[in-house]
Amino acid sequence: MKRILKISLLVILGLLFVWLIAFLVQKSIPDPVVYNVEKPKRTDVVKKTVANGKIVPRKEILIKPVVSGIIRELFVEAGDAVKNDQPLAKIQIVPDMLSLSNAENRVKAAEIGVQNAQINYDRNEPLLDKGVIAAAEMQTYDIALRNAKQELAAAQESLQVVRDGISRSSAGNTIVRSTIDGMVLDVPVKEGNSVIERNNFNEGTTIAAIADMADLIFQGKVDESEVGKVRLGMPVVLTVGAIEEAKWDAELEYIAPKGVEENGAIQFEIRAAVKLKEGQNLRSGYSANADIELERRDSVLTVPESVVEFNAKGDSAFVQVKDGEGWKRTWIKTGLSDGINLQVLEGVSAETELRGARKEEEKGMQVSVD
Repeated sequence: MKRILKISLLVILGLLFVWLIAFLVQKSIPDPVVYNVEKPKRTDVVKKTVANGKIVPRKEILIKPVVSGIIRELFVEAGDAVKNDQPLAKIQIVPDMLSLSNAENRVKAAEIGVQNAQINYDRNEPLLDKGVIAAAEMQTYDIALRNAKQELAAAQESLQVVRDGISRSSAGNTIVRSTIDGMVLDVPVKEGNSVIERNNFNEGTTIAAIADMADLIFQGKVDESEVGKVRLGMPVVLTVGAIEEAKWDAELEYIAPKGVEENGAIQFEIRAAVKLKEGQNLRSGYSANADIELERRDSVLTVPESVVEFNAKGDSAFVQVKDGEGWKRTWIKTGLSDGINLQVLEGVSAETELRGARKEEEKGMQVSVD
């Protein structure tokens, strides 16, 4: 009995050993490599570069007063459409005390001069009638009286300008007016604010910012590695981050001749004229991306760039072509690439089967859900 148990145990151990060897041999055999099959296709290949920037008006005017004072009334607010010469604000003059005193003294002196000239004229007019004095002498008194009256009128007008900012001969400068047709983008002052006039030594206080929102441009920057590829007149497609699923056409109209260093890289400013269609509108200051089309090939034979192999120098390209049950390395002549699709000029046809990415085997247990 013991002998039978011993023989049975040895048989079982032998079977286990054989199964273990077979299992290890099977695990050591590599699984066959399976690849996806790709075929060339005809499509458009567009090589482009992207520039970051913003949408701004081509012409934005800052309206500044020509007199200092206090804002007494505002006639517009941001978003209003205005016409050229339309009133924007009214300023109350705060006269300088020294200038006001000098103007008042000038008026008083002019009044004294008129009184003195009038007395001389009235004293000599009867003498002219009696023939005591000549008409030429009387003419000097008449001219003196006229000059005195003219000086008084000038002094009074000067006083009115210093005190009120206006004169009898003109509307004055207390009404600030628009200088262009457009839209009011910003009114940085409020009623009651003090404002400073613009002059040779001061740029003055801004009353309003006005721009023509029908004439917009994209203003952005291009890296030095790309600026040599862009040309004036190139089409540009704009996308605005704040507006989804909308694009605007533009045309490149300016490339800066000098670059500016930013974060260690040289950037060149570009500008593109935005072509607004009827019903479209954009706000000033929107962040935007500009896709600049550098090169384009329409309806050309292409292959995915992921299936192409390049040699060490990068001057030759190859693909793996289906050859019976295996693959054959084949040279191809390439053209334009957009980073995803690569144009093929020679080497393959539309029916050629190419080796793509390796298929990953599904691992793990599949769980069915009733």
